[in-house]
Amino acid sequence: MFKKGSVHSENWGDSGMADNSHQTDDASTDIDTDDKNQCNRVGYKEVVAIDSKDHSKVQGEDPKTLRRLAQNREAARKSRLRKKAYVQQLENSRLRLAQLEQELQQARQQGLFIATRIPSDHDRGYSVVGNGALAFDTDYAHWVEEHQSLINGLRSAVNSQMCDNELQLHVDGVMAHYEELFRLKSIGAKADVFHMLSGMWKTPAERCFMWIGGFRSSELLKIVRNQLEPLTDQQLIGIYNLQQCSQQAEDALSQGMEALQLSLLETVSSSSKGSSGSGNVAEYMGQMAIAMGKLATLENFLHQADVLRQQTLQQLQRILTTLQAACALLVINDYTSRLRALSSLWLACPKA
Repeated sequence: MFKKGSVHSENWGDSGMADNSHQTDDASTDIDTDDKNQCNRVGYKEVVAIDSKDHSKVQGEDPKTLRRLAQNREAARKSRLRKKAYVQQLENSRLRLAQLEQELQQARQQGLFIATRIPSDHDRGYSVVGNGALAFDTDYAHWVEEHQSLINGLRSAVNSQMCDNELQLHVDGVMAHYEELFRLKSIGAKADVFHMLSGMWKTPAERCFMWIGGFRSSELLKIVRNQLEPLTDQQLIGIYNLQQCSQQAEDALSQGMEALQLSLLETVSSSSKGSSGSGNVAEYMGQMAIAMGKLATLENFLHQADVLRQQTLQQLQRILTTLQAACALLVINDYTSRLRALSSLWLACPKA
């Protein structure tokens, strides 16, 4: 019933995990770029070899196949541009943080505390943290309702054996809705990053399996691979390599989070030396300002984790046929629905 799919992984080397390999250096959160390069060179070596053979075969194929290849190349080009812009953004953040520390050091030497950051107009839009978290919770509840409606339409399309062109519209609709969720989370993180990372906007069972404000891409791929049949050898290789690259990126981000927590612990727990006075007050306030600067890095971690999740869904769609991609989205939805049902049962169960 399923169509034979081919692996399209030429974009992965450019966009797969590129955005997840840069951190601000103050929190010691740099991700080893060697891991990323090894993932690109080794993790996908076998798939790239397959793609190079397939590319030679499609020269005389139909325009639809050639158009898909052109779209893949354009996506890779845009990914490189996004990567360049993101790296520049991180570098600017690093320079601002270094300037902040220099100003704080001068203030401590002078026994003064100076304001180091004036909120921008954009920041004032999220000045009330509580309202920002509440707004996200409301938007997320609406997102869940709309997502369920899209999933119901996708399930009906699969059961009715709709043609690929019409089914693709349903798949694209669900994928676009996931992108809307990542956009909402980005806004929510600016309002209250702790709220987003804690997962209080999800059910208890979902929070149990959360990783940096969302699902683990590698675990989701494992679920899809085990439940989606039949898959060709090329598709199995593609999903396996995608899972390995996702795991490497997750490990790097997790290590960065641990380094940030350790750095914060050292900053907050450091005690002032010398006698009490205005100098110690200035030092205390300086330490708190440094800690606040490091906390801002949490938003970058959440953003990169969401980029990883978004790119994993996109790469999975490229590996699968239209019908398989539709079934994969249904599998993912069924998994999260069961977690929500488990939470409801647990909360309703009488406790001794």
